[in-house]
Order: sequence, then structure tokens, then C-alpha cells
Amino acid sequence: MEITTLKLRRVAIDTYKENVAYLHRDCELYRSEGFQALNKIEVNCDENGTSVIAVLNIVDDISITRPEELGLSEQVFHQFAVSEGSAVRVAHASAPKSIKAVHRKIRGERLQFEDYLAINKDIARNSYSKIEIAAYLVGCAVSGLDRDEVLYLTRAMLQTGEQLHWDEPLVVDKHCIGGIPGNRTSMLVVPIVAEHGMLMPKTSSRAITSPAGTADTMEVLANVDLNPEILHHLVTHERAFLAWGGTSKLAPVDDILIAVERPLTMDSPGQMVASIVSKKVAAGSTHLLIDIPIGPTAKIRSQTNAMKLRKLFEYVGDSMGLTLEVIITDGRQPIGHGIGPVLEARDVMRVLENHPLAPLDLREKALQLAGRILEFDTDVRGGQGYRLARDILESGRALQKMQSIIQAQGASDYTARPGKLQHQVAAQAAGRIEAIDNLQLAQIAHLAGAPLDKEAGVDLHKKIGDTVDKDEPLYTIHAEFNADFNFAKQASETDNAYQIATLS
Repeated sequence: MEITTLKLRRVAIDTYKENVAYLHRDCELYRSEGFQALNKIEVNCDENGTSVIAVLNIVDDISITRPEELGLSEQVFHQFAVSEGSAVRVAHASAPKSIKAVHRKIRGERLQFEDYLAINKDIARNSYSKIEIAAYLVGCAVSGLDRDEVLYLTRAMLQTGEQLHWDEPLVVDKHCIGGIPGNRTSMLVVPIVAEHGMLMPKTSSRAITSPAGTADTMEVLANVDLNPEILHHLVTHERAFLAWGGTSKLAPVDDILIAVERPLTMDSPGQMVASIVSKKVAAGSTHLLIDIPIGPTAKIRSQTNAMKLRKLFEYVGDSMGLTLEVIITDGRQPIGHGIGPVLEARDVMRVLENHPLAPLDLREKALQLAGRILEFDTDVRGGQGYRLARDILESGRALQKMQSIIQAQGASDYTARPGKLQHQVAAQAAGRIEAIDNLQLAQIAHLAGAPLDKEAGVDLHKKIGDTVDKDEPLYTIHAEFNADFNFAKQASETDNAYQIATLS
């Protein structure tokens, strides 16, 4: 008797932003329909009319999926909202129509808004496999996006997600383009600005190429997976939040793209601008401050490139109705002492507590940024923002606001301690620290396990301009697992990221 339906089975595998289905090799449909591994299939459930696209994996183990079953990963199972054992039908999935636009982009053609909208809608529907998403990202990176294409992409990403509305004329936000380890200024700026009374709903992405993003670090202290109802409650009572943008479905395609960009370590300028601006507009921001660090090992390494990126941000921001200001900052070395979620959270709390061991560079940069944002308030005179921000911090009011935000979001029960495996990297010669390689330090922290292992990372003891004796510690590597620990140690032995000039 020919099988026309299969029983749904939940396979407890996290496929991270990709729909994956599992079919046993002895399934009659596998043989009769000519399904192949990594083909895309369409799965239909008559019980509730749900239809999804998934990438097919073929298994030989009945403990995963039996011949009469269709296994679904956690990512796709939750989309059906039916119980295990429900009947489903499977068929070959047709290629998304927008894939032709991806092929044109790979050939170097310029795409229109309708192309980007179609691509984003198909990605949001999970009609693209990760391989196809990778092809799209590489096509955009290699061919490049002109400023109108970046605007089209921004609008497309915005239209494929939800938007928050606050019914206030002044809603502020800030964003650093990244590339500087330890740069957790947002977690200081938000409580300062909120304590002043300005509305600052801060949504952040998780790390793409860095050892920690703001969402990764804030998660050490509080819940960041918050739905729109909770976000509105937080704004009403606290005037701010620090949340992950993925849960609230703001420009959700961005989070799917990030899942592919992370292993590829890709972060092209056009995609980056579209990602940032679409998320901020979706979060209801009216005023945005962009931080572009410049340094030999930062994302942006010259003033010329910084000015090009600044003009692109200003063009897209203005076209999207944002009041957008860009500042260029020092990106020659990491900010703060810690690199990795737990270590960076420690630095943030020390600054808020006015602790004697608080990193002064993190404190100073946060005050400068907060001061510029406070000056979006027409009641704050130009040049007075910094003093106002400093007073809020030094009085302890910023700490109180942060503690209130943490409690309102749901304080984490996470044990905030650095990784138990530790290795000190020592100077090979005496002298003065002349340069620090941001990329290499970030790579060492990443190899140690950050950001997935929140305790992992690098704790810096020396910065540019400091003097050091031979065999004096430059930094300490922290890890939770031996394999990660050894990878990080080996990387530091190959290149410890520090350039030391001998004193004459």
C-alpha cells in the first residue's frame, strides 16, 4: 500500500535558524519520490493548514526517525503547533522565485527594491537554505551595494518584520559598528539616558564576528529574550530596556542572515548599514547616534573609509526619517579590561558602581556618548551633555536605574564568574606597549569559547602606553573546556597580539 502521509516526529536538535527535516532511508516516499539529502521539501499539515519549507537530511537510525515518520528539528517543529504523531504530507519544494535575483546579483547586476523585498520575504518564510543565503551574502559582498541598494535593502528588512511604536516625539538609541573588543558602552549609556528621563528602547544583536555583543553581555545580568508586550511595559515603567532584537521579531531576516554571517565571519558595509538602520527604525527610534571606531585592526582603518561609511549612514538614515549623528572614535585597542560576556559585564558594573578598579577608558567613552545623546534633548544646551551624564553616573543614579532595569527584565541566576581554566600570557621582553591587535585578541577570546561560553574570554592587564617588564602578565585567558582552552593558548603562543617597543 502506497504511503501518502507520514507521522510527525520531534527531533531534539537545535539547527539554529534553519528548518531541517529527517527522513529514514527505508521510507517508501524517499524511494518513490526520489528525494535526495539536502534537497528542500515542502511539509504540509492538513490538521491546521500549516505549510513549511525544510532542508532534508536522510538518516539510517530508527532512534532518530522511523520509516513511517518525518522528523523535524526544533526550529521547524515549533512552526506547526501540532502534537507529535500528526499526519503530514511531503513534496518536492520549488525554488523560491527570488533566487533568480540572487543569481543576477552574483553576476554583478544592480537590484531594485522589489528584488530585495522578494528575497527578504522568502528568507523570512524559510524558503532559503543556508547555502542559498550564503550565496546571497557573498554576492552582495563581492558585487557591492550602491547607496540606493542599501536603502532598498533597509526598507525590505523593515517591511518583513514587526515595528514598535512609542507615541513620543523623541526616542533615542546608539550603535557601535563593532570590531573593538570590550566596547560595552551601551550598557552604561542606557541607564544614564533613561535616568535623565529620555526614552531609550535598546535592542541589540548577538555577536557576529566578535567575542560578545551587547545582548550576550546583558544576558549575564538579565533576561534579554523579551516579547513586545514586555518591552512596552519596560518603557512605561523604566523608560528603557536592553533586549535582544530577535525575540521581538524586529527585522527578523537580519537574525537569519547573522546565523550565516557568523561562521563565515562576514560583515560587509552595505549589509551592516541596512541591518543597523532597519533594526533601529523597527524599534521605533527617532534619533540615532552611530559610533565608528578607527584603528589599524578595527573594522574601519582609515579616516577616508570612515567618512564614506558616515555618508552612507547619513543618506540611509535621512531617507528613513531618522535624525542620525555619526561620531568617529579611537579604535586602536580594546575598550575596558574584559573581552567576553562575563568579563565585560563585570567591567560595566564596576563603572556603574564607581568602583576603584573600573576601566577608565570605558567610563570616559560611555560618558562622551551619553552626553551626545542627552543633547538630542532640546532642554539640554550644546556642550552640557557630558557634565550631566557624569553627574548621573557619579551620584549613583545610573546604577540604581540599571538595577531597576535588570529586575524589570528578570534578573539572571547566572553565576557571573570568569572561566575556571586560566592561562597568563606574559611579555617576552621589557618595554612600552606600542600596539594591540584587536582582531587577534578577539580571535583568542573566541577560541576560548566566547560568546557561547559566557565565562570564557580574555582579561587585559596592559594597554597601549603602559610599560611592562619581561615575563610580566599582559592578559589572562579564561575558558571552561580544555579543548577551547588549548586552542586559545596555542593562538596566543603564535601571536600574543601585543607589540612592545624596547625602552632606550
